[in-house]
Amino acid sequence: MRHLFSSLIVLISMSVIFLGSASDDEKKDMGNSTYKYVGIKNCKMCHNRPNAGKQFDIWSKGPHAKAYSTLATDEAREVARKLGLVKDPQQEDQCLRCHVTGFGVTQTQKASTYTMEEGVSCEACHGPGSVYRNMKVMKDIYEKKVDGKEYGLIEQNQAVCTTCHNENSPTYRELNYELAVKLLAHPVAPVTQ
Repeated sequence: MRHLFSSLIVLISMSVIFLGSASDDEKKDMGNSTYKYVGIKNCKMCHNRPNAGKQFDIWSKGPHAKAYSTLATDEAREVARKLGLVKDPQQEDQCLRCHVTGFGVTQTQKASTYTMEEGVSCEACHGPGSVYRNMKVMKDIYEKKVDGKEYGLIEQNQAVCTTCHNENSPTYRELNYELAVKLLAHPVAPVTQ
């Protein structure tokens, strides 16, 4: 038993050494197929600081933060009923598709910190953050030393918005992208430690 424990410690140590010594390019390659949704708490740690722009506070006061909870309203239940949906809107795929971040991805693409109750969070627009959330990676992205796409960061544009804000939505109103961007703006100040 003692030998098994010692072997396990050696194996874990070797794994840590190997991963810790991987080059940045190797780390990017390891993450390309495994970007995971990590949840808002991982974004909030840095993106709620006054010197970084307090993006979390801006998001939390906006409509996307309430997207999931909106499905619990009488209005949402009425929309679902008119569509012939039988389940509670908070359990209905057709509703969740646009009211939660990461809907439809496999469970392996969600970290244990992810919860759908967060609604439409940072990662809905910016991509799953398991790799780019690292402080060094973020700094390198902001300083244009690396391309954020290589770390799973999605460049926000109108196409990202219209995956949900389109004619297929039962409550669709024409999207004025330029106005929406101004109303939801959450500029990022340079990241510092």
